[in-house]
Amino acid sequence: MKAKTLSFIFIALLGAIMFMGITSCGEEELPPIDGYNTSDEVASTNLMAHWAFEGDGKETKSGAVPSQKLNESYVDGLKGKAVKFAAGYLGYNEIAALNSLPNVTVSLWANFNNNGTHATPFFSMTRANEWAGNINLMAETGWKPAGNDTLVVKGLVVTNKDGNPSWQDSRNEPSKGGVQVPKGVNAWHQVVMSWDGATSLFKIYVDGVKVSNPEWEQRGTTGPLNFYTPTKPLIGAWGTNLPGGGTAEAWQKPMTGMVDELRVFNKALSDAEIGALYKLELAGR
Repeated sequence: MKAKTLSFIFIALLGAIMFMGITSCGEEELPPIDGYNTSDEVASTNLMAHWAFEGDGKETKSGAVPSQKLNESYVDGLKGKAVKFAAGYLGYNEIAALNSLPNVTVSLWANFNNNGTHATPFFSMTRANEWAGNINLMAETGWKPAGNDTLVVKGLVVTNKDGNPSWQDSRNEPSKGGVQVPKGVNAWHQVVMSWDGATSLFKIYVDGVKVSNPEWEQRGTTGPLNFYTPTKPLIGAWGTNLPGGGTAEAWQKPMTGMVDELRVFNKALSDAEIGALYKLELAGR
């Protein structure tokens, strides 16, 4: 009787071990997405900064924490936690890796609404006492009334040309139709801006798809970006919204909405890399 009992226990344990092994293998062997296992693998050697917003505002590569903040909280986001602003922001001191970005891609997820009164700033690398930074990623939420479902996403660069600021922007133009009419306020969207210093192409993407108007992707500013320094990362506001940053105009208000998975690269990511990053982060990877 004892032998039968021991045999039963042995078989039960063996079955449990085999089940655990199968489950473990299944977790470890998720199929790659476009050749990547996780979002951290996309252009990993070019990733200069990453904010995951997992309950705090720490930048994970440098360990930088906010030096200024207003009306921020942490809520469930697209991937883990996200930062939620109620007309708020997170501001940082200089991060060495971000002081010079001749080529750049900024990728983030945002959840926001049109408001009919003011633009919504997502990310900036500031210039002292100026509303617009060296690079800026935003939504033109002031162009559409509350409840309108069309998104207008815009990038703006201000580069130092022999001591003089040279401006260029790039965005989608909804009147053109097609991919230039992304939809979906109050929902999570990946928004991306990229600047290629070799070609001067300035592109905007929403949810892994290039939406910028091709007529505006290459005009005005040319060549690699040349930052005004000191430059400081700012999430959710314009430079003029900061204490001592100057006087903000009526349309320059801090962000109301959410941001998640903010990444800054020192290269212009390819369409394939941006598409892969979108799919991976959407899958929580």
